[in-house]
Amino acid sequence: MTRASAILGVGSALPDQVVGNDRFPGSSDEWVRSRTGIRERRFAAEGETASTLAVAAARPALQAAGVDPAAVDLVIVATVSGDQPLPTTAAYVQKELGTGGGGFDLGAACAGFVYGLAVADTMVTAGASDMALVVGTEVLSRFINIEDRSTAVLFGDGAGAALVGASDEPGILTSLLELDGSHSEMLTIPGGGSALPATAETVAGLEHTIHMPDGGEVFRRAVVAMADACSRVLDKAGLTADDVTLLIPHQANERIIRAVAKRLGFPMDRVVLDIETVGNTSAASVPIALDHAWRAGRLSPGDHLLTVAFGGGLTWGANLVRWTAEAPS
Repeated sequence: MTRASAILGVGSALPDQVVGNDRFPGSSDEWVRSRTGIRERRFAAEGETASTLAVAAARPALQAAGVDPAAVDLVIVATVSGDQPLPTTAAYVQKELGTGGGGFDLGAACAGFVYGLAVADTMVTAGASDMALVVGTEVLSRFINIEDRSTAVLFGDGAGAALVGASDEPGILTSLLELDGSHSEMLTIPGGGSALPATAETVAGLEHTIHMPDGGEVFRRAVVAMADACSRVLDKAGLTADDVTLLIPHQANERIIRAVAKRLGFPMDRVVLDIETVGNTSAASVPIALDHAWRAGRLSPGDHLLTVAFGGGLTWGANLVRWTAEAPS
């Protein structure tokens, strides 16, 4: 029998600190909500990091699956705002949870969890892992320029996790991953790497914050790419939008989500939308929305769900999943 993989449990975590739209200079609640659909987001408190949020999201995922952390033999942490450049954030997650095996960080911006789920599926189906923990976690509040309302109002902090294990029946049916590096300048954090190391000048010049020179073009490309990725994975699996219970898109902007749903023919009652109170949590966005949907009773065993995301790189991708987890207790 061919070895398959499935999502055994999910979890999420959000910081306690709620940040409303009035916190951003030059913006108003009406201005932000009308353009993004965001009313509030969460910012990490002092001492909260990508790894602490990742651990807080992983624990309920493990509990939901009834799996001891020691049984996990692979930790994949999708993030662009890890605790520090060295070691990996996965090292801190492994240390705190007490998991075994290997682990690494995966940098695919907002598409990080979609990429991580595809990698976990490949590792488990190949027999290289029996139990893989995939976490999307971000603390992007520490990488925003509060004066730049085109980007600062978008991002929030949080983490979401999924436990992927071996299964007799396929749960992760197919995935699509894409990268177009020719447009890498569209969404960047220029400073902090080997190309532009940290100096007093780079800090003063806000080079360590998120830059998005042309938000309109990113919007357009996101809609086209996300809709195309969904269509391609459905075609690959021989399914249509009518076969999918829920579309779980990256929570980048409500207008983007509605445009993608319209292109695919998904009514909004079958689209998970939690951006109003969470904001754009980048790699954490899809697993947070997935966890919220499952715990709200919107998924049952046998349902098909479609995840899709688009981010800097430019990166994008989609996963088609057959849900196997029972309702939360």
